[in-house]
Amino acid sequence: MQRKLVLKLLAIGLLSFLLLIPLAMIESQIAQRSYRQDDVTRNIAESAAGEQTLIGPVLLVNYRERIQRRVPEKNKDGEILRERLVDEVVERTQVFPAQRTDLDGTLAVDTLKRGLYRVRLYHLDAALAGSATVPPRLGRGADAELIDAQATLVLGVADPRGIKDDPEVKVNGVVHRLATGTAGAINGAGVHVPLGAVDLATGASYDFSLPLKLTGLARLSIAPTANATRVAITSAWQHPSFQGRFLPLQRRVDESGFAATWQVSHLARDFDRALLANTNDGRSEVLGISLIDPVNVYLTAERAVKYGSLFVVLTFAGLFLMEIVRRLPVHPMQYLLVGLALAIFFLLLIALSEHVEFLIAYGVSAIACIALLGVYLAGVLGSWARGIGVSSGIAALYGVLYGVLVSEDNALLMGTLLLFAALGTIMLATRRLDWYGVAPSLPATEGVR
Repeated sequence: MQRKLVLKLLAIGLLSFLLLIPLAMIESQIAQRSYRQDDVTRNIAESAAGEQTLIGPVLLVNYRERIQRRVPEKNKDGEILRERLVDEVVERTQVFPAQRTDLDGTLAVDTLKRGLYRVRLYHLDAALAGSATVPPRLGRGADAELIDAQATLVLGVADPRGIKDDPEVKVNGVVHRLATGTAGAINGAGVHVPLGAVDLATGASYDFSLPLKLTGLARLSIAPTANATRVAITSAWQHPSFQGRFLPLQRRVDESGFAATWQVSHLARDFDRALLANTNDGRSEVLGISLIDPVNVYLTAERAVKYGSLFVVLTFAGLFLMEIVRRLPVHPMQYLLVGLALAIFFLLLIALSEHVEFLIAYGVSAIACIALLGVYLAGVLGSWARGIGVSSGIAALYGVLYGVLVSEDNALLMGTLLLFAALGTIMLATRRLDWYGVAPSLPATEGVR
């Protein structure tokens, strides 16, 4: 291959590599804006309420038991002479799951704004009801010498600041008030209701109900601790993401919002892990709803920038192909300016998408860059028809990119088809080209306007 052609290709390759610098700077700017969004989310969580996880209710029973402990008797040399039995009273706790728990509620969603950033807060308005029992003698054998026991109903709440009002808890028809703390039944924060003494001979049964109004940030998780748990939630929010280990038994998502119902039995859940749902060890043992944004502008823009180098390479390949086929001179500086115009699209996209809908921002940015490139290339290539032709190809690239962004599941397929089409076009256009004769006939660039 002739030296002139090699130098031209090396220059285009070097320019393509240099354009990675502004693309990287734009990607860094997008990342900084995304981090700022996360900071705003954390600040709102600190002043309002964070992500919520409900655990329970469960029954905590504190009881006293008399046991016999062997105490060794030693001589002055420390040798054990004999052992004697000593009575000792110890305090112990035991956690019992509820027999059933039913939660029926509606989820209202608010959008809070701080400057350019938006955060989703939800308000759960629910009725929580169920029943729990303490078995006779706490389910212990006849040899256990139990003295007395006290029961406490415990509800774990990740951020108790989100509990609104002061709900009345009815237990066996008697009204109680919530107190803060989980009394050691659940790892983390929560509330509890002391239920008083338990008759060890007969055990105890409790029917409970309470209205629960809970505010949280973006995600609601519920740990199904009961032997039979039923959760039914409706909302006008159109973009839920059902997460966790337990998916809804029934669900509906449409333009009016969503409705979902879960049913979890004790055969499906791990009780000990469910009690740890506020920690990393048990976080998966939940059913969850996340209020996702239909389009996360920062994540989508970051994905778009990753295709920036592909845009540059395909556009440069089209210009180079036109240069050798049509004998049109294109200076490396003109390649560079075209590449910078392609890069500025992504900066326009993120800047506009913070103020308007993503589709509008994408359309305005694409039209602006296509118009700029069309006018510029018409002058470079000496013809409006050629300028419009190249800019039309770039417009097609923007159209394909938008399809990739809004259809993440098909991103690989669409990207592969785009590369195949580009390669096929180049091969067909140059199938009769004499590459050995290209270099001597490359157009001179001295007279390029």
